[in-house]
Amino acid sequence: LEDLQDTFDFCFKVHYLPGEDRTSDPQYTQQVQALQAKLQILDRQRREVLAQMQQLLGRSETLQDFLQQELGAWRERQQRACLGATVDTRLRPLETWFTELGQGLFQLLQLLRALGDLRQKVTYERDPLKAETPLLEQRLRELLIYLLQRAFVVEQQPSMPNACKRPLVLRTASKFSVRARLLVCLHDRNHRMEAKIHIDRSGPPGFRKFNILTSNSKTLLAGDSPQDGLICDFQYLTLKEQKDSRSGKGSKGAGEGPLVVTEELHLITFTLAYAYCGLELELETSTLPFVIISNNNQLSSAWASILWFNMLSTDPKASGTPPWPCAAPHCPRPCCSPPRLPLPWSWCPDQQFFSTPPPAPWPRLAEVLSWQFESVAERGLSREHLLMLAEKLFGKA
Repeated sequence: LEDLQDTFDFCFKVHYLPGEDRTSDPQYTQQVQALQAKLQILDRQRREVLAQMQQLLGRSETLQDFLQQELGAWRERQQRACLGATVDTRLRPLETWFTELGQGLFQLLQLLRALGDLRQKVTYERDPLKAETPLLEQRLRELLIYLLQRAFVVEQQPSMPNACKRPLVLRTASKFSVRARLLVCLHDRNHRMEAKIHIDRSGPPGFRKFNILTSNSKTLLAGDSPQDGLICDFQYLTLKEQKDSRSGKGSKGAGEGPLVVTEELHLITFTLAYAYCGLELELETSTLPFVIISNNNQLSSAWASILWFNMLSTDPKASGTPPWPCAAPHCPRPCCSPPRLPLPWSWCPDQQFFSTPPPAPWPRLAEVLSWQFESVAERGLSREHLLMLAEKLFGKA
């Protein structure tokens, strides 16, 4: 297309002489007709290129929908893994797919900019580049922003070392770690991408407030090899409760707040200043809700809150329908198995979930209890075990 345009531009400047009356010159008329034929070929070629770009953008949207489903399924698996389920939570396949799609979209963006440069050099009436290029670039930017926002994920949920396989329960003054990853492995090495973490950016009123004592910012680093990806790993973090200067007590105050401390759900939010190929935006992602305790006596109650929330949180209406099909081995009671629904992309959990906690159906609870035993003892609960637990809770059928 560029060669074709250069040829037309050269012939136009050499042969076309506006302002002179040379209609009686047959050679000049022939040259003008040849220029018109070249312009028609150029116009047709431009329209073909734009049509191909439209087709590629349509395919990219289809692929992005597929990635949305795959990432939603991965989020669900990660949530189940936090409860002890044995599932695959590796990100390598998703990282490969996200990066490949990102590369293709950024290449299309560069091509659109090249088409814009061509339009600056040569344009004419009903030029398709003038009308369609801005619309295509806007659509392409929306695709890139959508992809990048969803590509920023929490790879490792907040957890303390030696937490007895119980993540999402943190203790004040104890160290913990959390890690985020950008699945699109494309970055400008001349731009410093800084990631920051915040705790409870817009927490519910009445909840305790905490400070992160160690550094809350870190530069997003590429691993030693391209296969390591782009990660921001926050380790050895500690939390300290803010004190009320008037009472000298914790930020919640004595007897204040709607929930007990083991039912307060807190969030850590990552923000990342991303820039690549002229596209700059702030990415954001959040952890699963976690509970903060001050002593080990609260560990069991805190873990029960984590189990209860993650069993039921994917069901927005808490109607009693399991968010995933019951897979408890030899479940003694019947349960329905609706289609598994992935978590939404921008999932915003209800931090006041325990203000009105919904009941948990036994099949779902049985499945989670079996995961717990399997994560520790390397075997789940048998039918006899589950039946005994069901009889303890509900009595004999």
